[in-house]
Parts: sequence; structure tokens; C-alpha cells
Amino acid sequence: MAIELNEHQDTRLKQLAQMVYAHCGMNYLDNLPMLASKVEGRLQELGISLWEYTELLKDRHAAEWEKFVIAVTINETYFFREEQQLQELVELAREALAVKPHLHIWSAACSTGEEPYSMVMAFDAAGIPLHRITVHASDINSKVLENAKRGRYHRNSLCFRRTPEVLKNRYFTLEDDWYQIQARIRERVHFYQLNLLDAGSIQRLPFMDMLFCRNVLIYFDAATIARVLHSFYGQLHDGGYLFLGHAETIRGQELDFTAINRSNTFYYRKARGVL
Repeated sequence: MAIELNEHQDTRLKQLAQMVYAHCGMNYLDNLPMLASKVEGRLQELGISLWEYTELLKDRHAAEWEKFVIAVTINETYFFREEQQLQELVELAREALAVKPHLHIWSAACSTGEEPYSMVMAFDAAGIPLHRITVHASDINSKVLENAKRGRYHRNSLCFRRTPEVLKNRYFTLEDDWYQIQARIRERVHFYQLNLLDAGSIQRLPFMDMLFCRNVLIYFDAATIARVLHSFYGQLHDGGYLFLGHAETIRGQELDFTAINRSNTFYYRKARGVL
């Protein structure tokens, strides 16, 4: 049952949009039709109206909030996305490991795991010892994290659209119609359910040498971007690196990052010290 947009429904959708914004920073206030399309399934499954659903969430119904977050978060990703950034990450890791025994790398908003697993595969393909790397991967969406931890992807999934066959054959085992990533790759990634607005939870993570948060900030407004970047800055070692999506920038933020453009790849380095 599609939600018919009218003045009354718009009011309820705006309330939902404000709840989403307060909880995880995603801004649907300017795109109520998209929000409507994402919650329709929950209304149908529960057999309730948009008004009743809004009231349920206002009551802080924990189980439904979890399902609501799953419905409204965005999870499109694929292996070896923006490969030049991964190649630069490998080179930075190689340089850092010449002076450090171990690196911690964070894939923020990791979705179903393609990004952190791509990192580990890229390190391995470059001959970097995996025992010297730990990749931390987080997402607010518990459902995609369950899939990520399994490391199992359908053979026809678009997540493989940039994966060379040689790497698919090297790092995955085909079981029926599903590709299972190798255990030695999977075990280098530690997954966490984490809200990027929860500074306290972020501070409980290890300090990071490199941090990837790609194609996430585009869904936030300026105030939320500032809040998230402040947490990222605090969690990076001095001299640590921050990678964002191509459409994202820290311009206008009062943070001590240096912009770097190397090998046709743009990223940022936290000042004051070296890795």
C-alpha cells in the first residue's frame, strides 16, 4: 500500500524525518517521497497507518526502531569501489609499516562488508602481511552487518561488478550460487554496530591510522558533517589519513587536516606528527 502524499501525511512524514535526523543524522526533510517509499514495507507488515507508526516510534519501541533504521539507511556498495583510493591506501600502509608494527584501519558505514574486505584483499594482493593489519568496520544497520559478517554474496550480485575474475577466484569459494570469502580474509575484519553520531562509542574504538568514510557525508547537513568529522579527527592518530567520497570535502571545517593529492587520489592527513 503506497503512502498517498497529502498535507496530513506530509506532516507525519516530516515527524519521521526529524526522528531519523535526530537519531542518525540522515536528512530526509527535503525528500519525503523517498522516506515514504522506505517505510511503506513496515506499514504493510504491521498493518497500521502512518500516524500509528509514528506514535509507535515516539514511544521509543526499541525493536521497531531497529527495523526502522534498517529500512531508512542506504546500503549500495560493491567490491573495489574507487579502486585508486584502495591502491593509495596500500601504498600508505606499506610506508607506515616500515616504522610501525601494526596498523588499525576503520571502514565507517561499511554496509554489507565489501569495502573492508576489499581493503584486506588489496593488502594481501600487494604482499602486505595480514597479521600486521586490523580493519575495523562499522555500520548503524544491524541487518547489513549480519550479512557482512557472513562474507557470503550471490554470484549474480552487482557487488562484483568491479571485481577482477582473478581476485574473485583467489579470495572466494563458489558454493552453489554463493561466493564465500576466505576465512583468512574475513578474520582480519572486526565488525561493530555503531552510530556515527555516538561520540562515546567511537571513542571506545582503537585509535586509527587510516579511516575511510565514503559517500556517507552527502546524506548529512552541515551541522551533522561537522559533528562526525570532529569525532573522526579525535579518533585518528596524529598523521593519520582520512578518505572521503569524491563528492565530499572537509572544506569549511575547523580541523587541522592537510589536503593531499597523490596518484590522482585526493585525501586528508591529520597534522601534528607522523605515523
